[in-house]
Amino acid sequence: MADLVINIEGIGKTYRIGDVEVNALREVDLQIKKGEYVALMGPSGSGKSTLMNILGCLDTPSRGKYWLNGTDVSNMTDNELAEIRNKEIGFIFQTFNLLARNTSLDNVALPLVYAGVSKKDRIIKAENALKSVGLGDRMDHKPNELSGGQRQRVAIARALVNSPSIILADEPTGNLDSKTSYEIMELIEKIHEAGNTVIIVTHEENIAKRAKRIIRLRDGLIENDAMAAVSI
Repeated sequence: MADLVINIEGIGKTYRIGDVEVNALREVDLQIKKGEYVALMGPSGSGKSTLMNILGCLDTPSRGKYWLNGTDVSNMTDNELAEIRNKEIGFIFQTFNLLARNTSLDNVALPLVYAGVSKKDRIIKAENALKSVGLGDRMDHKPNELSGGQRQRVAIARALVNSPSIILADEPTGNLDSKTSYEIMELIEKIHEAGNTVIIVTHEENIAKRAKRIIRLRDGLIENDAMAAVSI
């Protein structure tokens, strides 16, 4: 089990809406090994977003256990989860989530500020991350001076800068045209090939098929978990 980056046993999540209980996840078991490239799919209401939030330590389960890199994160406090997130997880969001007044360099360096890295080292690491996504010439540009694809590259550089255990991408091409989407998926593929564990949440079959393994959820349960039939 030493090669597992994610190990989930009997995870459930119940929300109370007024007098009604909603089981968003029901007793889910899931293991993901280091270096895997996994797509998480499912229709609206399937539990896909709830599972993503638990995997990303943005939420805690109502029951069950979650070990991230061997650490039990199931019952951590909000502060403990924030620390784990910053150290272990690199997020890529559909809406980029960049700070509008900050340069690309400052946006990428932000996780390092929270991690207590010195300013000198922050700059070096952020510069290297931006160069790795092809934005060495856009370090001083602010988000409104960049195209959608360039903004997503900044977000990817930010996700990589802390050398996290997992890259968690939530609909990373949702706001991009098809040509730019292809370029971003090529970049994510290269990140995986470099040895990173990548989990991509998507509703698009052509995006999911780029992964090596596709997990499909329905009604709070894993309906299907299989190696991708096609890799394009």
